[in-house]
Amino acid sequence: MKVAVIGAGASGLTSIKCCLEEGLAPTCFERSDDIGGLWRFSDIIEHGRGSIYESVVSNTSKELMCYSDFLFPENWPNFVHNSKMLEYQRKYAEHFNLLKYIQFKTVVISVKKCKDFESSGQWYVTTENNGKQETTIFDAVMVCSGHHTDPYYPLESYPGIKQFKGKYFHSREYKNSDDYKGKRVVIVGMGNSAADIAVELSRTASQVFLSTRRGAWVISRVFDHGYPWDICFDTRFETFKRNSLLPMSIVSSLTEKKMNEWFCHANFGLQPVDRTQFKEPLLNDELPSRITCGFVLIKPPVSDFTETGVKFNDGSIEENIDVVIFATGYSFYFPFLDESVIKMEKNTVVLYKHIIPPTLEKPTLGIIGLIQPLGPIMPTSEMQARWLTRVFKGLCPFPPLTVVMDDIRKKHNSFTKRFGTTRENRLQVDFVEYVDELASDIGAKPNIFSMFLSDPLLAMALFFGPCTPTHFRLVGPGKWSPAREMILTTWDRIIKPTKTRVVNKGESTLSFVTKVLGALCVLAVIVAMFMYKY
Repeated sequence: MKVAVIGAGASGLTSIKCCLEEGLAPTCFERSDDIGGLWRFSDIIEHGRGSIYESVVSNTSKELMCYSDFLFPENWPNFVHNSKMLEYQRKYAEHFNLLKYIQFKTVVISVKKCKDFESSGQWYVTTENNGKQETTIFDAVMVCSGHHTDPYYPLESYPGIKQFKGKYFHSREYKNSDDYKGKRVVIVGMGNSAADIAVELSRTASQVFLSTRRGAWVISRVFDHGYPWDICFDTRFETFKRNSLLPMSIVSSLTEKKMNEWFCHANFGLQPVDRTQFKEPLLNDELPSRITCGFVLIKPPVSDFTETGVKFNDGSIEENIDVVIFATGYSFYFPFLDESVIKMEKNTVVLYKHIIPPTLEKPTLGIIGLIQPLGPIMPTSEMQARWLTRVFKGLCPFPPLTVVMDDIRKKHNSFTKRFGTTRENRLQVDFVEYVDELASDIGAKPNIFSMFLSDPLLAMALFFGPCTPTHFRLVGPGKWSPAREMILTTWDRIIKPTKTRVVNKGESTLSFVTKVLGALCVLAVIVAMFMYKY
């Protein structure tokens, strides 16, 4: 099978590899002259490619962010700078010999169904390179073009912006703080980019105002006992508690309590407006400090602009504003796809398993990476690609349309209860729950309960430890022999980059025994619950 892969970023690279693993023939089209996608920093804003600021650091740690059979170097920091992330992707491409399958400086103009699509499932893919267009027939298509290329810029909501004499732009255009010394800056939005830019500018600007409509829970990358936040959050045990064991009201209450352990969000003007629905937490290690020192001031939503100032919906006005940065997120669309293939409505698209348009006569096109997991994106995209290539080959059965639409409806209802309907949450999924589902479909999900009998040490790591991508290389297609060892040494690799000065940390026998007994008690409860259920 000939497969067209559109984009050579994090999703595109792993899609090429997954095609090769299944014996498919990939051709990747990349509009720029290099790999890396969003993670490749450039001073220039490139059309059709994601843009990041110079200081971007990953929000998920390397043990969870890696591809499942290619780990980050163990001595690298737990959260990596964008230059390190690009270096990792280069190593990945080199190790699996992926570059030879990529056609650089090639733009995909259109992807259309062949005339006999109902029987063949094939596609006409038209590309352009150096002004020359070419159309090729492919058996399948994997769209990996990302969703951080088209800025959402709601200027129509602010009629006064036309008279504003200061500078204003989308956060996509921000690169560093060099030109902001002594400036008064308003940042509109409360996502990770907004907070990062606010903190960075607060060291050079005379004053930074951060305007939020809904607020956010802010957490540090450094979480319980100094471990990365996702190592503590993305475990099967924690996921089981959140999604199955406890009522949503209790989960919301416990979440609020946990979020406020670091600082009281209400006292900092950050408490979310709707605390009953879960939103991806904002990752920032310094924002509370910059607020308490007065360098960043939290403001309510912007209502309009004057020639030199910004009005807020509480009636306050900040005058002499030099710069306004709209960190208002992105819209996503696929200009090369016809509406008959994917129909966009209000920045929403309906996809089976968040991958395949449900009404296709043949499931030979999928979107990889159009998702926002509560955890790492790269292994999520990898699992999507593993699942999709198995669908292409017919090894993972694609259900009838009635079953597909029923699954979509159920997922939508569950999603709405958990995450709400706000624009910024529309791509949200629970990381562990989602990748477990896809892995189960292709036979790559380990049977943890049977492992409690055959390999209890590994079973404990799988259930109580972080859900690292290597979990999905223990069994099934793509099984990787070092997987067990990599899982059992996860904590060693987490500690290694921070423990650069070795100290004696004695632990009393009583403390050790207490921990062991506690773990055994929890295990007994889980097993009892499982046996009761089944």
